[in-house]
Formats: sequence, structure tokens, C-alpha cells
Amino acid sequence: MKTSSCSLLALLMMGVVTTSAHAGQVRTDGQDIILSTKGGLKLETEDKSASFQIGGRLHWDYTQDETNTAANGNRTADDFDARRARIAFRGHFNDFEYKAEFNIAESGTSGGSVEDLYVKYNGFGEMANLTIGKQRVPFGMDVLTSSNDISLLERSAMTERYTLGRSAGFKLSGRGMDKKFTYGVGVFEADGDGANDFEDQAVAGRVTFAPILTKSSVLHFGAGYQTIGAVNPVDETDTMNFEVAGAYGPFHAQAEYYDSDVGPQNFNGYYAQVGYILNGGGTRPYSNGVFKRVKAVPGGTWEVTARYEEGDGRFNDVGLAFIDAQQVSLGLNYYMNDSVRIGVSYMDAESNTNSDNGNELRMRLQFTY
Repeated sequence: MKTSSCSLLALLMMGVVTTSAHAGQVRTDGQDIILSTKGGLKLETEDKSASFQIGGRLHWDYTQDETNTAANGNRTADDFDARRARIAFRGHFNDFEYKAEFNIAESGTSGGSVEDLYVKYNGFGEMANLTIGKQRVPFGMDVLTSSNDISLLERSAMTERYTLGRSAGFKLSGRGMDKKFTYGVGVFEADGDGANDFEDQAVAGRVTFAPILTKSSVLHFGAGYQTIGAVNPVDETDTMNFEVAGAYGPFHAQAEYYDSDVGPQNFNGYYAQVGYILNGGGTRPYSNGVFKRVKAVPGGTWEVTARYEEGDGRFNDVGLAFIDAQQVSLGLNYYMNDSVRIGVSYMDAESNTNSDNGNELRMRLQFTY
């Protein structure tokens, strides 16, 4: 009797499990779907002909600023808000790739703006990709490095002044088969998102070459040119850029120089940046002409970094705006894993023409998916 009761119980449990297993099913009409959670939520057909991915980033910052100028005296400010909060949708279908990324909220804005919104055609091969829409303008190394991947928490004041960042337009880009050579050239809106912005056009181009490119070391050279038209010829801008960068084991460095003519006036400036990975035995990754984020090891990875810059820049982070100045920045990063980074940086700037000065302490919790 005992054996019969156990057998009956076993049969009932098997029935429940079988019923539950068939209560809901996921089926595909065509290729099987592969679900991946690495680097976001991604669905891809088994033959890799189509994909859809959801990702995003959250940079939550605390900042403490102190600015001392002849015009406004000494001012201090403390802030705690989202420097960036974005959601991104991307994927591909056959030779077409797409991306739509939006700012949900961002420090100093009301949120809801478009970051990337483009379609790319890859059917010509790696040497020629055509991108149409709002995208990164191919000019400068620092600006083309993702905000998730830059070593210091804010980009250089030179980058902020001389580069467009993102704009709507057309771009042709590619890389060599050995991945050592890259190029990009395009025509873009010069400024704004109004109804007649393409009247003032920006033309930009960049080439890079890495004569040394291994898993543990890289030597990079790059150059770029950007011209921004204007209705008034006095406002037309022509800017040249030169880059050098490298990594050897845990050490990495990069530098850029900008020279810009705005009508009859000339402006220029440069920055030089270094970094060192303290543990884990890794190196800073490099791909397609830019550095990528430091990889975390079990237990986390630490990185120290420093930057010096001087010239005509946009020193908004320390409250000095467009001036001729010099600035020193120091940073410390802890990469907990591939999604979480905790960083702190300190920037101190002084004007080269008067006694104006400013500094900023910034701390960030960064989450990417």
C-alpha cells in the first residue's frame, strides 16, 4: 500500500510538471532565435541575418565646483544628478544596421533628446560603410571614444571646443582588412535641429593608422580636418587635428592638437593624457581607431589617470567657458565588472590671460547594459 501511494504521488507530480511545461511556448516562424544577455538584451536569428538589441547607460554624478572670476567673484556649487541617462535600440537586417538612442534625462537639459538615430549600409564590405542620420562626426579621438569608455570622467576642454560631437548627415567610413587603418568622411548639419540647418554645412574627415597592433600593445596616429560653413563668411571655421596614442601592457596614453581658423582669428590648444591599470595584468582595449573601456577582472580592476591641457578651450566644467587657459586633471576608476564603474576626478584650471581660476571634484556611479 505504501509503494502504491508513492507511485500514485509520483505520477501526479509528473502530470503537473508536464502540464506546466506545456502551458506556454515560444515558437518561431523561420530561423531559431538566440537570446543573449551579454552587454544588453539581444535577440538574433540563428543564421545571424537579423538582430534586435536593447541597451543603455546611467551616469549618476556628484559634483562640487568652485569658480573665481573677476566678473563674478567666488562662487561654489554642489550638485547630485544624472549626467547621462540613455536607452538605446539597435540591430541589423541583412546588410542594413540601425541605431536609435535617446536621452531620458541629462544634467542641464529637460531630457527626451535624440543622441543617435541612423541607418548604416554594410553591403560594400569593411572598407566602405554608408551611414545616414544623426551620428558621430568623424573628427577627433577623444570625442569618438564612448562616454562609457573615457578614462577621465569628462572629456578635454579642447575636445569640447573644437568638435561637433554628433550631427545629422551622411558619412562614408571603413577600415582595412588588417584593422590597422580606418577612415571616415561626411557632410553634416553645422548646428541645431531646426527647419533650415542644412543650409550651413559641416564637412569633416578623419584617418587613423596603427603600425603596431597586438593584444598587449598599440601605437596609433591620426589626423582630421573639419570645416563649418556659415551665412556670414567671418563665422566660417576651418580646424585641423592631429592625434597620437599608445598602449603597452597596463600603461596607456593619448594626445591631440587642434588648430582652428575662425574668419581672421586663429585658436589652438592641446591635451596629453596618461593612464595605468593597477591590477589584473590587462591593457586598455583598442578598436577602430579609438580606445575602449578597461576590462574588469574578478574582484575588480583599478586604474589611475591624469591629463594636462593648455590653449583656447571650452572650460565649462570648471565654470570658465571659452578662454585661453591651462588645466590639470587627475582620476581614479574602479571597474567592478563589465557593467559597473565607480570613478572620481579632480580638475583645476587657471586662465593664461588673467587671474580667473576654477576647480571641480566629480564622483560617478556608472551603470551600462
